[in-house]
Amino acid sequence: EDPVRPEVPAAIAACRSAGIGVVMVTGDDPKTACRIAEEAGIAFSPEAVATGEDVAAAERDGQAAIDALTARARIYARVEPVQKLAIVRSLARNGHFVAVTGDGVNDAPALKHAHVGVAMGRKGTDVAKESAAIILTDDNFASIVSGIREGRVAYNNIRKIVFMTASTGAAEVALFLLALPFGLPMPLLPVQLLWLNLVTNGIQDVALAAEKAEGDELAYPPRRPSEPLFDRLMIGRVLSSTLVMGVGGFALFAWLLDAGYTVDAARNMLLLMFVLFENFQTFNSRSEHNSVFRQSLAANPLLVIGVIGAQALHIAAMYAPWLSGTLSLAPVSLTEWSLLLLAASALLVMMELQKLIGRRRWSAGRTNDRS
Repeated sequence: EDPVRPEVPAAIAACRSAGIGVVMVTGDDPKTACRIAEEAGIAFSPEAVATGEDVAAAERDGQAAIDALTARARIYARVEPVQKLAIVRSLARNGHFVAVTGDGVNDAPALKHAHVGVAMGRKGTDVAKESAAIILTDDNFASIVSGIREGRVAYNNIRKIVFMTASTGAAEVALFLLALPFGLPMPLLPVQLLWLNLVTNGIQDVALAAEKAEGDELAYPPRRPSEPLFDRLMIGRVLSSTLVMGVGGFALFAWLLDAGYTVDAARNMLLLMFVLFENFQTFNSRSEHNSVFRQSLAANPLLVIGVIGAQALHIAAMYAPWLSGTLSLAPVSLTEWSLLLLAASALLVMMELQKLIGRRRWSAGRTNDRS
């Protein structure tokens, strides 16, 4: 018997939580295979155990028979290496995205035809390594799960940057599109727009790319390979953020002009509000699911430094003569600061409500799946 490594049961449990199915294919006796599967934590029923003879019989009966077999089987015992390829192809036809591990020459066809072939770096043959897309240097199944986690972290960070950039950019466009039909002056000058993007989309984008794992990456099911970056969740949140920032900025600009502010003074207030909006959005972008208030600021000091630095830079520009003149900026009163902060915090409140609703729906869905 090849004993189960101590870290494997936890890795199998993580796969189950992440919506990843684990199938054992071995040449061992069925009783031995079942015993090892139980120790590893692979959940299966007696009907989910198939032998090489079952695979051979299903292959003789045609593609539908082998697909029906792989739809229910989780443990394959006394399987010949060549049958591994038939199992992999059948799982792919059943709609699964298949990763295969192997180390021998006979595993090469399955490694080559799987979506992701994973060869063993220590015990694996050269043929297996050349046929695989990934080579495990420690021959450890838990390393595959760690790789999946890191892959999800990287993909999530890409989504965070895209959401931050798309939502703030769309809000600026919406602001101008709303002002034109109402006959209002141009809300922001070109140099002010350049300044806004400089102070709010500089270090923050880099910092979001360096976000650490949130800890729940393996709590969500895998995405479909064909799923676009701009999925329903992303589009919905970009639109809602655009509505709050774009309409909120337009309403402030119109109200200030109506209240007797000069165009330059109204632009000064509007620019400050958008700096606050986009700084709030930076923290909103740190997670699609988790609340801002549950995320440690110490986990990403670069992001905190970037936001504080951006805000400090804009405040300095309001008081520095050579910058305030170029950007048409001026200091604002404490009362105006308070009103702008309160208005900009509406974006944070809206995003927190969306995340709360999303978490409750996800929890309800998991409860229904388990029941």
